Amino acid sequence: MALSLIIGNKNYSSWSLRPWLFLKHHGIAFEEVRIPLYRDDSPARIAEFSPAGKVPVLLDDDLTVWDSLAILEYLAERFPQTQGWPALPSERAKARSLAAEMHAGFANLRSHCGMNCRRQPAAKVLPDVVHKEVERIDRIWHECRETYAADGPWLLGRFGILDAMYAPVALRFHSYRLGAGQVAQAYVDTVLNHPAVKEWIAAGQAETEIIPAFEE
Repeated sequence: MALSLIIGNKNYSSWSLRPWLFLKHHGIAFEEVRIPLYRDDSPARIAEFSPAGKVPVLLDDDLTVWDSLAILEYLAERFPQTQGWPALPSERAKARSLAAEMHAGFANLRSHCGMNCRRQPAAKVLPDVVHKEVERIDRIWHECRETYAADGPWLLGRFGILDAMYAPVALRFHSYRLGAGQVAQAYVDTVLNHPAVKEWIAAGQAETEIIPAFEE
């Protein structure tokens, strides 16, 4: 049985993008089930797949895995050829720390700059707390790229879980014209030029659902 990935609107669901991109990047076959969010029937439809009531959800035969990071961890173990985490324990620990920081942090950026693939790229007046988070992300990307530049264009050289976690932020940097140094901008460009990311953006832009809270 093929894997099934339950996702939300491609235009808005940054959490859904993460495992979707990882699967696409590695050419892993899966069935995509899209459930538009914030509709009257959305909770009931999502509950058919997961009691947590959120997307994304991964189905693998009779196993259900939910939460983006948990799904990515599972996929890295299920398909070890993906090498989702670095091989060295010290590098793996750092990558996990940065992924966890993305997973649990940057609440102000999420609140003020929702992912919106249809948004015409333009700057937005943002409070200082958002700019501080942007500066932190810029610093993370700069440090990673400075260390692993010789190994490839991704955060740790080769594409991994860390890139899947930060990909939606790269889209936000583009959509809201968030300040980024030259190194960080190069990473944003790397994400935007990925064929699967282009596919996701095109599909998101073609969606017709409108969620007003993410249209600012």
